Amino acid sequence: MPNATKPPRSDRSAGAGPRWATKLLAWWGHPDTREEVQGDLLELYTYWVQTVGKRRADWRYSLSVLKLLRPLAKPKQSTVRRFDEYPQPFSMSPAMIRNYVTIAWRNLNRNRAFSAINIVGLSIGLATCILISLFVLDELSYDRYNEKADRIVRVYFQGSMNGGKIKEAVVMPPTAQTLKQEYPEVLEATRVRDGGVPIIAYGNQTFKETGVAFVDANFFQVFTLPFLKGDPKTALTQPNTLVITEAMATKYFGNEDPIGKVLTIKTANATCTVTGVVDEVPANSHFHFNFFVSMASEPDAKSPSWMTSSYFTYLVLPKGYDYKQLEAKLPHVVEKYMGPQLQQAFGMSLAEFRKKGNDVGLFLQPLTDIHLHADFAFDLSPAGDIRYVYIFGAIAVFMLVIACINFMNLSTAGASKRSKEVGIRKALGSLKGALVNQFLTESVLLTFLALVLAVGIVYLALPLFNDLSGKQLTFNLMAAPWLLPALLLFGLVVGVLAGSYPAFFLSSFKPVTVLKGSGSALRAKLSSGGISLRSALVVVQFSISFMLIVGTTVVYRQLQYIQTTKLGYDKDQVLVLQETWRLGTNETVLRNQLLQDARVANATVSGYLPAGPSNNNNFMVYADDNTSQFVKTLRYEVDEDYIATLGMKMVAGRNFSKDFGTDSTGIILNETAAKAFGWGKNALGHTITRPDNEGRKASYQVIGIVKDFHFRSLHERIAPLVMTLGSNSGYVIARVKTKDIAGLLGSVEKQWARFGVEAPLDYTFLDENFTATYRSEQKIGRILGLFAGLTIFVACLGLFGLATFVAEQRTKEIGVRKVLGASVPNIVRLLSADFLKPVLVAILLASPVAWWAMSQWLQDFAYKIDLSWWMFALAGLMAIVIALLTVSFQSIKAALMNPVKSLRTE
Repeated sequence: MPNATKPPRSDRSAGAGPRWATKLLAWWGHPDTREEVQGDLLELYTYWVQTVGKRRADWRYSLSVLKLLRPLAKPKQSTVRRFDEYPQPFSMSPAMIRNYVTIAWRNLNRNRAFSAINIVGLSIGLATCILISLFVLDELSYDRYNEKADRIVRVYFQGSMNGGKIKEAVVMPPTAQTLKQEYPEVLEATRVRDGGVPIIAYGNQTFKETGVAFVDANFFQVFTLPFLKGDPKTALTQPNTLVITEAMATKYFGNEDPIGKVLTIKTANATCTVTGVVDEVPANSHFHFNFFVSMASEPDAKSPSWMTSSYFTYLVLPKGYDYKQLEAKLPHVVEKYMGPQLQQAFGMSLAEFRKKGNDVGLFLQPLTDIHLHADFAFDLSPAGDIRYVYIFGAIAVFMLVIACINFMNLSTAGASKRSKEVGIRKALGSLKGALVNQFLTESVLLTFLALVLAVGIVYLALPLFNDLSGKQLTFNLMAAPWLLPALLLFGLVVGVLAGSYPAFFLSSFKPVTVLKGSGSALRAKLSSGGISLRSALVVVQFSISFMLIVGTTVVYRQLQYIQTTKLGYDKDQVLVLQETWRLGTNETVLRNQLLQDARVANATVSGYLPAGPSNNNNFMVYADDNTSQFVKTLRYEVDEDYIATLGMKMVAGRNFSKDFGTDSTGIILNETAAKAFGWGKNALGHTITRPDNEGRKASYQVIGIVKDFHFRSLHERIAPLVMTLGSNSGYVIARVKTKDIAGLLGSVEKQWARFGVEAPLDYTFLDENFTATYRSEQKIGRILGLFAGLTIFVACLGLFGLATFVAEQRTKEIGVRKVLGASVPNIVRLLSADFLKPVLVAILLASPVAWWAMSQWLQDFAYKIDLSWWMFALAGLMAIVIALLTVSFQSIKAALMNPVKSLRTE
């Protein structure tokens, strides 16, 4: 009604208002109030004419009519209040929440078996998620402790020669200084060179150390390593100075002040003064050094050569600067500095070099990408793999999804037990929102109980998981203030997601249908809303389980293939004595003593192993004075016994021999190198020339071709390799023909001690080195197998609970069938078939996905197994057998029940 004081009734002759407005009210006004409203408007209109004039009265009348038309008009309030108009308490008030929790606890306690199934399944799923989250967060955190992490990039070398690709994390010695001079956007440039495994002494203490590096003086201005003693700006400006970590300071000097103390690097015959002590390098760093020696102590640090690569080079760029802009300028550096030296060494310009299908270039990689996105032949530490981060993340999600599906399935399957509760609550006035809150509270309460159990599982399982993953993960709620709130939020989200469908499904029951009893309408509701979804969820569960079984099978088969494939050499019964270069000239003496031992079949001295760490010796050569046909190969310097000791086979020509004095200029190719030069088995007699960057040349004549052997990981194809006769030291390798390994090692240790070497004898076996090459794959296989087993267990747990519910619901049906003559096998087959169908559908749907995923994983191997149908058939059979075994217990139990008892069941 318009805001006006109602005047006393007056004569209506003052006017009836605009006729169009009166007709509009008659047509569109509410039929129940139209006459009453029109009478009131006419009285007001008469009053308005008398007080404000006819024109303004017409406007007021018309506007009032428009406001009173439907749907703008408000319905007339009844004086009698309906039941549902009484005020409802706020659904999330403290009193209501207490009520939700009380009822939820009673329901969980009443259905202990199914609550236990849900809690165990969810706790395993949550524990898996927490463990994998710790793993993923650790992988993603690498090098981010550096204050300039988002501004640091590493320079790497990439090229191609004769169809072979080259990608190395090390670049040429002058790269850092050149880029700093050429481009003002390079604020800092620093280098690192791996120092190997030297012997370091202080007084009477002598240790073989790892983690030694030569670094530029500004290294600590680039990387964040807090100084505990010394000045980071001046610590490494002078030659023969070094900075050590706190652990090394304690190891060598105890409680003494290490500053000014002198350490002797015996293998380099150098003494270095300690000028600083830094905190430990974090575990999530792509390098792990304990000794930082000044680069000024390195003889090759000032080399002008652009033809050798041995320095890891890092640049600091301005904030917000896109490193791709600088990377686009690097071809200019290659042309300006590398081009002339290439011309001098090979007699061709860089343009001619590229015209022949070859290429060289410098590129940049952000520091934070190094750990997960580095695929270089040589690096400061083993890299991670972003694909495994994705795989484990997917497993965590899959596990949680399966656990949540269990909860949904068991909740909807048990809907008939709670249907009367829902009907009575609604009949007594409970709103749907309050029922939804009640069921969500039960879900969240159950999830928090599972979360408490999951935290306990994580604490117990973390040491095992660290062993499997090779990490040092920690889980401390007190040390990380954000962890507890994150876990609580995680539990709340999981509880709401898992309980959402059951909550809305159960709260949708109609009181009339429910309270009439188990009528057809209720059964139809439970059937259409529950069974179809439950079947779909079982399909999802076993699709995931099937894919994990396939993945585990393929990983196992690939690892088995690696262990059993023909490598081109015999890795068994080969003893490798390490770091024998410490013996000097006695290295050959030790080999000769081994040859005199009846337990040794053969022995050789070399710095090269076909498995495990070896010297990196690239060899740029061209064929028969044809400088246009050159190949980048790897060179092994070996003696006359190398090939025989390692069990390699010659396919053409001969091995090196002491009977031929000209073998010092002879060369042996592997089959791949012979093909790269275009000679094949006709390579014998051809000449290979190696130029250096000063224009000098050394020529070799091909005397033999050795059968291809795998001298690198099976991830990589066999590359061109040449062998020359030389005395490159590092290892004494012996083929053993005795089972008395302990006795042989005892003799070797005595011989080693006679030489007076300060370092203890270090040895390994070639097959152990080979196995270590694939430690990452083995680790992934073990973790994948563990999580696959847990996933299948959780899925079966839910299937068992579901089978129990179904058996209870069909108790009367089973009794009737037995009375009518059905046998126990028939009933078991009937009950099991309902669960077998979704499992078969899961296998059909998951097979293409599993095939694609494992094909992608195998692409990382140059030598790999073929995916066979039997792997998928085996995985499918395992899934079916596991499902049948899971449901058969309840099926047999239900089938064996006395029919009299079955027919009495309410």
